[in-house]
Amino acid sequence: MYVVTPDSQSDDLVTKHAALVKRIAYHLMSRLPPSVQADDLIQAGMIGLLEASRNYDASQGASFETYAGIRIRGAMLDEIRRTDWTPRSVHRKARQVAEAVRAIENQEGRDARDVEVAQKMGIELNEYHRILQDATGCRVFSIDDTGVNGDELQHQPVADAPRNEPLDSLQHSDFKSALAEAISNLPERERLVMAMYYDEELNLREIGEVLGVSESRVCQIHGQALIRLRARMGEWIGE
Repeated sequence: MYVVTPDSQSDDLVTKHAALVKRIAYHLMSRLPPSVQADDLIQAGMIGLLEASRNYDASQGASFETYAGIRIRGAMLDEIRRTDWTPRSVHRKARQVAEAVRAIENQEGRDARDVEVAQKMGIELNEYHRILQDATGCRVFSIDDTGVNGDELQHQPVADAPRNEPLDSLQHSDFKSALAEAISNLPERERLVMAMYYDEELNLREIGEVLGVSESRVCQIHGQALIRLRARMGEWIGE
């Protein structure tokens, strides 16, 4: 079980790392539409920081900043999911694109091309690219959703959460393996954008500078990668 820190130590950790909450919030804000308020993210992040300060166990090896950062980020993502800003039409179009991608790739046995997907959907290419940009907004956390949380980093169960059954753990492990394989099989440019965006945490403008393309084009590539993953992971996510 977790080693709960004394209240005074918990307060000290919260005070010392309050700036970490703002740093993570504003980093996420660079990926989100204007309708998402920084204050809402910061408030959720402070709750995550408080929980981290109470549950942190230094004997597990992870630094508090690393552990707290994951808990803070997770609390913010939970808040964003709870108050999903995305219109239903965006989700519907993203599903339609994923279905078209899946159909083309099953038929051709290779990566679906932009022009092919647009033709399959009966829309113009520029409209297809707009859908990709919208999909980037609504699916921006789809990869984060599969990442480990702070409790997994500490190799301990959450105090109030029921233990996972062996089958649940196996299924979670299989899902992560399938996702990793799907990412590794993305077209090279999409795979590169995903790596820079999620692993190196570059924003779209910075990625564009690396690739020598516009920020909007990076957004399209990112959206295409997410939808392609959605198409290839359909059996795992119930599509």
